[in-house]
Amino acid sequence: MIREGNVRIPSGCAIAAVISRSGRRMTGSSITEAMKPMHDRSNGLGGGFAGYGIYPEYKDLYALHFFFDCRDTRKKCEAFLKESFEVVKGELIPTRKMPEITDEPIIWRYFVTPLRSVLTDLQLDEKEFVARTVMKINVEMDGAYVFSSGKNMGTFKAVGFPEDVGVFYRLDEYEGYCWTAHGRYPTNTPGWWGGAHPFTLLDYSVVHNGEISSYDANRRYIEMFGYKCTLQTDTEVITYILDYLIRRQGLTLTEAANVIAAPFWSTIESNTDEYERDKLRYLRTVFPSLLITGPFSIILGFDGGLMALNDRLKLRSMVAGEKDDRVFIASEEAAIRVMEPDAEKIWAPSGGEPVIVTVKEGTL
Repeated sequence: MIREGNVRIPSGCAIAAVISRSGRRMTGSSITEAMKPMHDRSNGLGGGFAGYGIYPEYKDLYALHFFFDCRDTRKKCEAFLKESFEVVKGELIPTRKMPEITDEPIIWRYFVTPLRSVLTDLQLDEKEFVARTVMKINVEMDGAYVFSSGKNMGTFKAVGFPEDVGVFYRLDEYEGYCWTAHGRYPTNTPGWWGGAHPFTLLDYSVVHNGEISSYDANRRYIEMFGYKCTLQTDTEVITYILDYLIRRQGLTLTEAANVIAAPFWSTIESNTDEYERDKLRYLRTVFPSLLITGPFSIILGFDGGLMALNDRLKLRSMVAGEKDDRVFIASEEAAIRVMEPDAEKIWAPSGGEPVIVTVKEGTL
């Protein structure tokens, strides 16, 4: 009989990130290498990366990354896009042929901007219109999935181990000021290209280690506001919750963290700061269905920064480190040491307390 002490129990999934506070751009090579010591946290059914600042020549355009099942679907989707967007450029996303990555779909990207006349007719701001377009395509257009939709950022994911996915997408040829990464170990959802992490909407991207036991309640609530969970994994809902709280409700990152990883009522009532206590009461009362329960560690990437967050009981590992202008986050210290052997101030963030890192104002 194999006993627990005789095998490695990795608690599933690997996450990692690096960001330069000064906005210095780095290739995707380092974050790809960082996933190698965490290989056993994945099982080959999903790996992915998000890079920020990677499209400076198209920084004012939305970069829509697509999976298509066939050429006819792509042509149909392109015609649909041209009805509401100026399509500045469309092309295959460059990849390397690798025996480790198989059954790839057609992987395409478009650099677009919404037509002003369409926004005026619908009386929508451009972010809301792009978000609605992404939902419409992913729900209604069979064989087409938008898996990245932000400005000057992009997500790259596939079925495979993350270190192979990074090579497949030629991430060594991109440069960004922030990178996040994920190695997947699905336990109760399918392994497929669209189900790999990161999950994104606009410039928000989420990588996640854990399991959301509140998924059904979270999904039912968020879908009342026009979001649709179509990618067959629980993590997708975290992205939509954060978009709803931050972009649509105007909460700060810390306030959003205090919704999804809300302090226990006993912790709130013991807070001696009356203003802070009242604010935490308000957030727990107004957004009770957006509390995420179950073990998790997540990294949220966004335009100009990132946020790392554990569940309030810290049931999944996550460590952080610094060196000069860079901050590193990972499931294991070994991944940080690959990115920066001389990393300093290694620490494990407390449960429910966000680590928020932003690029120096005016740098980007």
